[in-house]
Amino acid sequence: MELRQVLKPELQQYLQPQQILRSELIQLPMLELELRVRAELQENPFLEEVAEDEAVVDKSMSEIESDASSASMEDAEDGAGYEAPARGDRDEPEVRESRGEDDVDWDSFLSDDDQNIYKASRFTGTGEELTELPRPFVQSLAEHLEDQLHLQRLSDDEYRVGQYIIGSVNRDGFLSYPIEEIARELNVDVPLAMRVLSIVQELDPPGIAARDLRECLLIQLRQKDDPQKYRVSMRMLLETYDDFMNKRFEIVARKLAVVLDEVKSAYEEIRRLNPKPGEGYFDEKQNYIVPDLVVARVNDEGDVAVFLNDGNTPNFHVNTAYKEMFLSGNTDKKVKEFVTRKLESARWFINAIHQRRATILRTMRAIVERQKEFFMKGREHLKPMILQDIAEDISMDISTISRVTNGKYVQTEWGVFELKYFFSERMETSDGEEISTKVIKSRLQEIIEAEDKGDPLSDQAIAEILADEGFPIARRTVQKYREQLSIPVKRLRREI
Repeated sequence: MELRQVLKPELQQYLQPQQILRSELIQLPMLELELRVRAELQENPFLEEVAEDEAVVDKSMSEIESDASSASMEDAEDGAGYEAPARGDRDEPEVRESRGEDDVDWDSFLSDDDQNIYKASRFTGTGEELTELPRPFVQSLAEHLEDQLHLQRLSDDEYRVGQYIIGSVNRDGFLSYPIEEIARELNVDVPLAMRVLSIVQELDPPGIAARDLRECLLIQLRQKDDPQKYRVSMRMLLETYDDFMNKRFEIVARKLAVVLDEVKSAYEEIRRLNPKPGEGYFDEKQNYIVPDLVVARVNDEGDVAVFLNDGNTPNFHVNTAYKEMFLSGNTDKKVKEFVTRKLESARWFINAIHQRRATILRTMRAIVERQKEFFMKGREHLKPMILQDIAEDISMDISTISRVTNGKYVQTEWGVFELKYFFSERMETSDGEEISTKVIKSRLQEIIEAEDKGDPLSDQAIAEILADEGFPIARRTVQKYREQLSIPVKRLRREI
């Protein structure tokens, strides 16, 4: 067999560590950025946190954007989908062997100019800091249940099982772990675990620790002052649950041998129960969104301003404490190489944070420019817009716009919105005007909320109403929008 050597040209793309770092930071929302900055401050000894009152005056936004542009931010934009190397490889660049000891520009590394400093932005557009309002203490669901469990007469094993069950209750109040698995994990008998589960299910709020919706509703009915009064309701859940869930009320009446009025009365009783008994028992901080940006009206002429909010992200700079030590001629070459790697990593990190700020601001200002009527007049004035529109407006790659807008929020006069909210498909009305599909979805929801619940509207009827209002969409489009809004079909919206 003859062996031959073949040369095959191949084009591959390699990203520099700086590009990878910029691509990574640009997609982080504010809270994750804060964690990332604090982790970097711990890992890199040459990054030092600066107290708020000691921080130097920050560069203006225009200067930041200018710096970011001159640094060719676009060289990082082609990195979408690139798998970043391990943290150590990314943050500690290799020292070029050809670089001599005297080639290191220590004065530049250790200077106090803006290149080596990051001062977080705090929103002060209206003269008031964007700070968290003090919130009252809200007891968690687990704490509320454990307080009651302490009052029960339980053995050590029973109490241990009760704590495990409480820890397995999800935020909706349902037991998210099979009781048999709990018994196995704790090395107790299943009957003992079932007995403890029954005790937990008698705690407040009613319906807690149920394993499914039907059990949740039945627990609440059994805990009523006069359970016999709810006999038909319990039979409906036990014997005709599927028909009840699908609102086949005539079939329910026939199977239970009761009149339709009794089914209607039982249905109303069940409707008043709580399908998610765990709601309301959680730490508010877990459900609190701190916006990354703020758009504020500055006058009545339609001018709005965009502010970046870095929240609790600390101010930091390149530490100069070791300057004299490493500028001395006695410093070992390996030590200087280590210092060089860490200092380069520190400056890369600060530069990447600055560029992240500039990119987010430029993107938000472009969104505001295209959606000015929304910010001045409200949601009903949202215009159709796609990622490509913003990418072209600010001459950036569409993948960058996608990363910038994902998971980040802006505070407006009309509420807090994820940046993705402002992007939607366009549709032409009967008058030839282009509108956002979100406007149509909003109108569709209003129509369904106002319908006769005894005789809900079909998708075709909704399509005809929308067409009369100037939105000519097909029945299948109504169905698609309804499903996207998680609105059930006509049959399941029916109430008797």
